Amino acid sequence: MGLMQAGMLEKFVTTIAYFDDPKWLKAIARDINRRKFDESLKPYIQTHPFRETARQIFYKLGMADLTDLESNPFGITAVYTELDHYVSKKITSYPGISGFYGYEDGSYHTFGAAKKAGLRCIYELPIAYWQTMRSLLMEEAERLPAWKPTLKGGISDSAGKLERKTTELKLADLVIAPSKFVAGSLPAWANDKKVIVSAFGTPANAKYVKRSSRVADKNRPLRILFVGSMSQRKGLADLFEAIRLLNTKHVQLIVLGSLQSPLSFYKKILPAFSYEAPRAHNEVLTLMESCDVLCLPSIVEGRALVLQEAMSRGLPLIITPNTGGEDLIIEKQTGFLVPIRSPQSIAEKINWFLENRSCIGEMGNAAFNHAAKYTWEVYSKKITDAIQQG
Repeated sequence: MGLMQAGMLEKFVTTIAYFDDPKWLKAIARDINRRKFDESLKPYIQTHPFRETARQIFYKLGMADLTDLESNPFGITAVYTELDHYVSKKITSYPGISGFYGYEDGSYHTFGAAKKAGLRCIYELPIAYWQTMRSLLMEEAERLPAWKPTLKGGISDSAGKLERKTTELKLADLVIAPSKFVAGSLPAWANDKKVIVSAFGTPANAKYVKRSSRVADKNRPLRILFVGSMSQRKGLADLFEAIRLLNTKHVQLIVLGSLQSPLSFYKKILPAFSYEAPRAHNEVLTLMESCDVLCLPSIVEGRALVLQEAMSRGLPLIITPNTGGEDLIIEKQTGFLVPIRSPQSIAEKINWFLENRSCIGEMGNAAFNHAAKYTWEVYSKKITDAIQQG
């Protein structure tokens, strides 16, 4: 949208896009709103939907043998690679363009074609560079071997896929990062790259209601919310251990996310947590409104959108710097930063909220106000300005 409004958009090629409300499509994927675009973009969007549509269907049908692994014909890697091939062949169809904007894992072939055509390559890296991520997650696999199966793609990418990631960065002329953590994860050989950090925007907050009296009620458990894939990349093992250390019925842990191991695996470690299955985005926001604090002690992220979503619902945070949201924390005002791999620190902060329940309402208000400063308009303008500056 920002590129279009700046008069810079020639074409946007994606897998699935829709502009109205097709009920049959919503039945296939409840998160289909992520594929909905403003009508003004309709003339610019070109879709290549087959493989991604099939991936969604097979995933919903539980056919993991077709979707889960990198080598699967309808896995996410296959979707990205096919779209990348498709777009690379379209580059020469637009003789008036000056550059190509692509994302990690989907730009290898297109960047190669763009360079041959003398075009500029703008690269958005949504999560820490693969070498940093792999190093951190390999350490996690060794530290907590029982949780290794939950790490999956972070440590199992093939040599070919990692080589493609490296080539994408080498070909990039401008790198867009959503956080200082991601920008700082780039390898030393990329120091000559132009890199800008543009933080994601916060969702609309029209339904926000102050909740000071409810959270101060000591007769109900303090509701700690975790949202994300249930893996140790997100630090879930450390959060579980923190709850075990607290060992109190006055704290209730709610975990909303996609299972990376059978539910029995998690329940064996921490029987008392409440599991919430993935759901439509508006339903996630509704659940947030029933909770008191968001805790995301991630080992490696890019810029977790859930942080600002929670803040927009009046939740203070307990997070690590590796969530990419360090700038969201004003200590004891919007929440707390804790080190990675530190259940003790997480437990201490949860206990602080438990002992200072009267502060949570005001902290929620501060979190709401701070998050509101981050908008998608600012995000896109910073990127379009950087592209125009060359």
